Order: sequence, then C-alpha cells, then structure tokens
Amino acid sequence: MEIKTKAYGNYVKTVEYKSSAKRLARIENFKKYKALYLMAIPGILYFMLFKYLPMAGLIISFQNYNVFKGFFGSEFVKFQNYQTLFSYGDFWLILKNTLLLNFYDLVIAFPIPILLALLINEVKNTAFKRTVQLTIYLPHFLSWSILGGIMSFQILSTQTGIVNQMIQAFGGEPIFFMTKPEYAKSIAVIIGIWKSAGWGTIIYLAAMSGINPSLYEASIIDGAGKLKQMFYITIPMIMPVVVIKLLLQIGHFMDFGFERIWVIMNGANRGALDIIDTYMYKTGLLEGRFSYATAISVFKATVGLILILSANSFSKKTTGESLF
Repeated sequence: MEIKTKAYGNYVKTVEYKSSAKRLARIENFKKYKALYLMAIPGILYFMLFKYLPMAGLIISFQNYNVFKGFFGSEFVKFQNYQTLFSYGDFWLILKNTLLLNFYDLVIAFPIPILLALLINEVKNTAFKRTVQLTIYLPHFLSWSILGGIMSFQILSTQTGIVNQMIQAFGGEPIFFMTKPEYAKSIAVIIGIWKSAGWGTIIYLAAMSGINPSLYEASIIDGAGKLKQMFYITIPMIMPVVVIKLLLQIGHFMDFGFERIWVIMNGANRGALDIIDTYMYKTGLLEGRFSYATAISVFKATVGLILILSANSFSKKTTGESLF
C-alpha cells in the first residue's frame, strides 16, 4: 500500500512539474512574441463580435420568431422550419443549381490562377510581367455591380456587346445571352474568373518567389528544360498553397455568392441561377420569414462544415497538408 501511495505521490509531483513548466513556457512565449499577440487582438475581437456571438441567434431557426417578442418570447416550433425547407417544391432545384455552380467553379475556375501564375513566372521582361499582373488583378477591386453591368451591356448585349458584334461580323444572328438559361451558369462562372483570377495568381506568384533558385540551377545541370522544371520543381513546391486554397474553397462550396448571381439574374434565367443565397435573401429580407431563412443558413453551414472536415482529413492522410 505504501509503494502505491509513493508511486501515486511521485506521479502527482511529475504532473505538477510538467504543468508548471508549460505555464512558464507560455509566459516566455508571450513575452517573446508580445507584439504579434497584440497585433492579433483586433482580429480576434472581430471574429468574436461578428462571427461567434451572432451564432447565438441560430436558436430562432427552431422558433416562429417574432421581432417584437424577441428570442425568449417567440414560440418554439422545433424542426418545423427544416421540414418546410425540405418539403418545398423548388428546394431541390435551388440546391442543384448551387451544387452545379460551385462544382463548375471548382473544376474550371480554380486551376486558372495556377496556370496564369506558372505562365507569368516564366516571363523575363519585368515591365511586361508587371503590366500583365496589374491588368488581371484590377477587376478584383471592382464591385460585382460594375462587372455585371460591363458583362451585360458592353460584352454580351445584342446591340453594343463585343461578342454579338463579332458574331454578326461573321454573318450570324445576335444571341440574347443574358436571357438564355442555357448560358446563365457559364456567364456566372466566367464573371467569377474575371474578378478573382488575378487575386489567386498573386498568391501563387508569391509562393513561387520563395522557391530556392538552386533547385532550378541543379535541374539545368541535369538537362531539365522549362517544362520539366515546372512539373518537377515549381508545381510540387507550391502544392501546399494549392491544397490550402482548395480546402478553403471546398469549405465555401455552398456559398457561391449572392452579389455575383444577383447582378446577372433576371426573370428569364432565374430557374438556372436561383441558388440558396438568393433564396435566403427573398425569404428572409423580402418576406420577413427570419426563422425560415435562419434554418436555410444552418443547413448551408452544416453542409459546409461536413465538407471542410472531410476534405481536411482526406488531405492530411494523402498529402500531409491540412488546415488544422
């Protein structure tokens, strides 16, 4: 009995020693990186105030929420809002549109910044290189309303649009692109590439700038050309950044973007472009069904959480790269 007590006493002392050592290590770490911790405070406060605290409002998805009665006075209806959502006739069409648009965005739009970065990285003329970067990066600073207006009136318009002018120049008939449902998803993906490709390119170029030049020098000695250098050095070295951006995009798979769709959607192409974000806007703000709109938001967030956890776990096991 004494041996057990002694052993237990030693164990407690060891645990206390390790705990004390960890506390001292944390204090020393804070002192060493105090400036970084202080710089992180505004970001932490932002996420706490605008991301985490509002999550308490998700309770209204289980209520028949009344603005005047508030959270505590509104009637609880359990899962009635979710039942209404899944029994809604057009819900599956809206879900299908959302999934298809995000799938096209992932397959078509995601690789384009990587391709642009690889091409720009091979350009030796600095002035030309910077001009191209500025040109493709500029749309990132424009709002969706401006890009939607340019797409509708300057590019695809039947009267003044560049595309239809070219079609007519070759003897064809003008096409009403903005009112054709079969073109709607393609236009949504293209306008997204136009706005975001430059931003992604800058990120990949920054990653490429960190590659050790001696790797390329060694490959030249071994007789490797530009193509082999690209496939065996550049792409593998930026792969961690590619994986992280891919995981982040998968996490937003249900979030295609309200503004992006709203600026090009009209009565003729609504059936092809109506997504979860636009449906939430109509039911939540226009119709005032706050509980129902919150239930839609919870469904979207839950699917996104499942996707990011699954993709992160798969990436960690297969590539060794992950978000957490």
